[in-house]
Amino acid sequence: MITVSKEDYLKAILEAESEGETVISATLVHWLSVSAPAVTMALRRLKKDGLVRMQAGGQVGLTAAGRKIARKLTLRHHLIERMLAEIFGMEWYKVHDEAERLEHAVSPDFEGKLLAKLGRGGACPHGNLSELESPVSRRRRGLLLLSHAEAGKNYQVSGIYERDRHLLEFLQQRGIRPGAHLHVSGRNYDQTLTLATDAGTVALGGSAAEKIWVANAGHRVRRRSN
Repeated sequence: MITVSKEDYLKAILEAESEGETVISATLVHWLSVSAPAVTMALRRLKKDGLVRMQAGGQVGLTAAGRKIARKLTLRHHLIERMLAEIFGMEWYKVHDEAERLEHAVSPDFEGKLLAKLGRGGACPHGNLSELESPVSRRRRGLLLLSHAEAGKNYQVSGIYERDRHLLEFLQQRGIRPGAHLHVSGRNYDQTLTLATDAGTVALGGSAAEKIWVANAGHRVRRRSN
């Protein structure tokens, strides 16, 4: 039987991979806010169940069975986020935490109803696709990190790292949300950006800019090929 805890670990591994991280035990300690001994025990159980494999250098990888479970959970999370925003009107920066609580309680039947209602292929309220993308995949579609944007150019926010509620609220207050247009007024010596948004002129640090994917304004972003 797959438990909630095991599902959380499998999803965390898949999510960390999608962010371009090499997943080791310490990655999961940070990602799930649990102790190192707890991660060691969990990985031991997941390996015994045939859901993860331990690779050279302590790297953790998903088996085909583990990846299937993780992808199913990320799809369910995606659908719940869309339901909360599109049907119930919940603010985009709140839906991730709510979906984290609800994703384990959704039955396959209700998941099917959500899929029929919302359809496939839509982005979540943070601008991210249901199939987690790697940074390489996003760049192939014409996206770039805001931290790499050029001064003097206009951009549209495509997607935002969604697993930090404080960051999302911080960005919302500064007019930086999926679909928003912004102008990069300047790149400063301390690596901050000066931006013009619908909230006015705002400064954004490099660590936050590393969590935001943008497209050149007017540039048509290619759909991800399956």
